[in-house]
Amino acid sequence: MLDMMKMMGKVKEMQEKLRAAQDNLGKIVVTGEAGAGMVKATVNGKKKVLAIEIDPSILTTQDKVLVQDLVVAAVNKAMEEAEVLSREEIRKSTEGILPTIPGLDLSQMMG
Repeated sequence: MLDMMKMMGKVKEMQEKLRAAQDNLGKIVVTGEAGAGMVKATVNGKKKVLAIEIDPSILTTQDKVLVQDLVVAAVNKAMEEAEVLSREEIRKSTEGILPTIPGLDLSQMMG
């Protein structure tokens, strides 16, 4: 019975650390660029787009598709980097709580 109590304590500790890690994800801010910096997208670790910056020089062109492609590329770059940093934050927050289990990815719980 004592082992069960110890395990429940570990589960509670893990829940608290995951909750803290989730709060910290909002503090991760990443900017992705496309078109040599003509378009910048800023996102946080919670996968929320915070800002889009577009160089005025490309807004005067008639190439709407180019601008759209650059926005998509910048957002995707920022999201990819935010994902890497978010996974690292989750890994650090849960380190030592649970044994390393191949295939167990707690960062998916934060989605």
